[in-house]
Amino acid sequence: MVVTHDRLEHLRLTIGRLLATPPRALLAVVVVDNASSDGTGAWLAGLRDPRLLVLTSRRNLGGAGGFEWGLRRAVARFDPAWVVVMDDDARPDPGALLAFHAQDRSKHDAWAAAVRHPDGRICDINRPSLNPFWNRGAFLRLLLGQGRDGFHLSATDYAGQTVRAVDGASFVGLFLSRRAIALAGYPDGRLFVYGDDVLYTLHLRAMGGLIAFDPGLRFEHDFSTMHAAERRFRPLWKSYYHYRNLLIVYRQAAGWLFFPALLAVLPKWLLKTRNHRGERALFLRLLGRAVRDGLAGRLDVDHAEILSLAAGTQALTHRIEPHIVTDSGCRDDSAP
Repeated sequence: MVVTHDRLEHLRLTIGRLLATPPRALLAVVVVDNASSDGTGAWLAGLRDPRLLVLTSRRNLGGAGGFEWGLRRAVARFDPAWVVVMDDDARPDPGALLAFHAQDRSKHDAWAAAVRHPDGRICDINRPSLNPFWNRGAFLRLLLGQGRDGFHLSATDYAGQTVRAVDGASFVGLFLSRRAIALAGYPDGRLFVYGDDVLYTLHLRAMGGLIAFDPGLRFEHDFSTMHAAERRFRPLWKSYYHYRNLLIVYRQAAGWLFFPALLAVLPKWLLKTRNHRGERALFLRLLGRAVRDGLAGRLDVDHAEILSLAAGTQALTHRIEPHIVTDSGCRDDSAP
């Protein structure tokens, strides 16, 4: 299942890679088109592979909304033994899906792939993790100042052949079994972007599901949201969802230690202001709103309001109620 929005150049590569997989290893490719305006719909309509199912939304549901809706429809339509999810700029290495089927996967409910940039570097945002509040060793490493490296898998884990148990994983190259979905349900589409995958996998673990990292399952991710040299979000509005949803993740992961953890992370977030020369006031405005909404657990925010906040303008739209992702207002186009 692939979620896409206005990235046709990337989507062409991803769909091409997926449809090159032999049918014995891939029953269907479900594409959620989040109201793309770059010709994605027309290009998808021109494909004639019978395995392709296109779900077209009249509005952008965000990555989280797309994953929720797509998973619901995929399960209802196919009742698959396994679903593997990815963004439009991510794709399995050639042969990765065949490699998945070549081994017994029944001992775990979900499998996380080793995700790298196209040049071979490990994609940091997709590194699986241990919950440091559940794992004593990871917690001690975090206290000792190792940061993300204290509770995320290392380059050694990627280079080896050992399967590792993990608590959190991204929606790039995550294989979910029928039992995993029965245990954890579906992602929360109200998150829009960021954190939906970590929250979902943490919930799966809390429900007794087992997640494994397999360094032999290789995916590539042509990730470009964070400007590498400046360490700032592009576009800036994404910073709101990043920080708001991180607070929600921290609350679920930390439990009663949430507020002490909050005292540790908020000063670090404020220091990020120095990376936003020329737009510091806007960044602080988005950060402040993210912290308020995250602490309140508020997810019913109209995306247009966040876009206006990031642009420094007054929103012209009214607040909308939280949506429940269904087929309403969407078109389901199946290739013949």
